[in-house]
Amino acid sequence: MAYTPSAKEVMDLRVKTDAGMMDCKRALIASEGNFDAAVKFLREQGILKADKKSARIAAEGIVDSYIHMGGKIGVLLEVNCETDFVARGEKFRDLVHNIALQIAASNPLYISSADVPEAVIKNEREIAVALEKKEPKPKPEAVIEKIVEGKIKKFYKDVCLLEQVYVRDSSKTIQSLVTEAISQIGENISIRRFVRFAMGEGLEKKVDTFAEEIADSLSRVKKS
Repeated sequence: MAYTPSAKEVMDLRVKTDAGMMDCKRALIASEGNFDAAVKFLREQGILKADKKSARIAAEGIVDSYIHMGGKIGVLLEVNCETDFVARGEKFRDLVHNIALQIAASNPLYISSADVPEAVIKNEREIAVALEKKEPKPKPEAVIEKIVEGKIKKFYKDVCLLEQVYVRDSSKTIQSLVTEAISQIGENISIRRFVRFAMGEGLEKKVDTFAEEIADSLSRVKKS
């Protein structure tokens, strides 16, 4: 079944690019709903009229922090806008805070699909192909390729912040949340960088079983 974009997706792309509604719909169909790919499609087709807001330099903004679960998870996030006036505004600050909350909850690894290294995608693709070829019932190569592409898109949605479903509203992605804010505020807004800390992440913790604890206790008693 061919992909059909929702009216909201079409409008989000129109707000981002100022391209016509039908052009936006066609771009989303061609990219099967991938927002970044739809923008690229419009550019390649010479349709993109004026990406006015996204072309403007966003050199102001704020660095926000979010601490969750009693200090178990922390996020530092930089989001840029065009003016200090907007940076100090409640709408912009609420947006940044909600994005930081998203990072804490969903642990993205990249901002957008464009940030994912080619080597990572190649590895994910190879794993997906290998798993499909292990299935007892062989599939045609064209079918395997389609399944693999679907898995890669799901991978993007899992690890790319802009493609993740917004934890506070499952009808939105973070990309649509940002696009909505651009429309309301009237300035370009871009997520520049973030870092997420999880307490104890990367440390090896010794986990003793109950039997090991008993044996250790008995050993100490015998020695005494």
